[in-house]
Formats: sequence, structure tokens, C-alpha cells
Amino acid sequence: FSKQAELNYSGCTFTLLDTPGHVDFSAETERALGAMDYTILVISAPDGVQSHTETLFRLLKRAGVPTFVFVNKTDISSKSRSEILAELTKLSAGFIDFSADRPINDFYEELATCSEDMLNEYLAEGIISDEKIASAVKSRLVFPCCFGSGLKLDGVGALLDILDKYAPETAYPGEFAAKVYKISRDPQGNRLTWLKVTGGSLKVRSALRYVNQK
Repeated sequence: FSKQAELNYSGCTFTLLDTPGHVDFSAETERALGAMDYTILVISAPDGVQSHTETLFRLLKRAGVPTFVFVNKTDISSKSRSEILAELTKLSAGFIDFSADRPINDFYEELATCSEDMLNEYLAEGIISDEKIASAVKSRLVFPCCFGSGLKLDGVGALLDILDKYAPETAYPGEFAAKVYKISRDPQGNRLTWLKVTGGSLKVRSALRYVNQK
């Protein structure tokens, strides 16, 4: 089942909604997509892009969720970054290596191929602003990629830095609104309704109105 946690990093607060990675539990993952502002698609470097990876990416595309990629287990893989990125192009264009150790001009040149706005800014200024990059990520024109090992915490800090920089907090209206993304039971059998609040705040005994968005 999907589980949630809250973490603070470098002055930024993240709410993590962890979903099952196994294909048998993909329905649980699909239900949680509506509650996500951004997603991190974790890919095993030794295994590469699998059929289930393609299924998850199609679900993310249908839901319109901006996506970051963490390529895990690079410490036990013989594949190079370029080989893994080539595999990712099977899913879509726009997968860009955001590693800090690469030449900045190469980074900007790859980004410039992803959108006309970034190309125009690069040709005029020689750089691409963080705001333009964040906008391209939000529009699913760019999919930032990080490499590392989750077990050894290698690359995790770099991933969080990239999220902090290119995944700004979504602005929501002041009126209360929320999405139900999960129904469960507590140990006593009481029903629990899990909400992603998308505006305002909820008080005890507040009257709620349900709107079907489908």
C-alpha cells in the first residue's frame, strides 16, 4: 500500500508518498497519482527500462504529473550514464542528466532542444534561467535525471537539491478543496479517508460538498 512521510531538507518541507513498485500493486500506485504535485520515478540501473517502467510512465503522462528520475544501484551496474539515458529515450524525449559534475554548456545545449523558450533564452543570453527550466519540468518537456545508490545514500542529496530548485511548491486557492486518494481501516476497523488538501484548511464538523471531476 502507499505510505506517506514528511521530511525537511535545506529549509524545504517535502511530503513523500511512497507507492508500491511491483506490477501486481500498480492499481495502488495509480490511485495515488492524483495526490502528487511531482513524482520521482526510480529505475534500477542494472535492469534498465522494463515493461512496467513503460506502464508507469504512461500513467504519469495520462495524469500529467511532472516527473524526476532517480537511477538507482549505479554502484553495481556496468552501464554508463549515456547508455541508461539512451534507454530512457524509448519512453520520451526530454530526459536530461542533471548531474552537477557535467560541463554546464553541454547541459544548457541539451535543455535548449527541449523547448523554444529555452532555446531562445540560450541563444540570446548564453544561459537558461532556473525559472525557465522549472517551467519546462512542470510542462513535462524536461525529465531531470539523477544517478546514485539509495542504499548508500549516494546521489540522494543531489536529488533533493534538484527537487528544491526545480520543483517549486504548487500554489493553491484559499477556499478549501481536497482530493480523496485512499480509503483504509485503522486497527479497530474504523474507516480512514486520506485526503490531499488542495486549498484552504479543514475544521472539525465542517460541511463538505463532493464534486466528481471526471
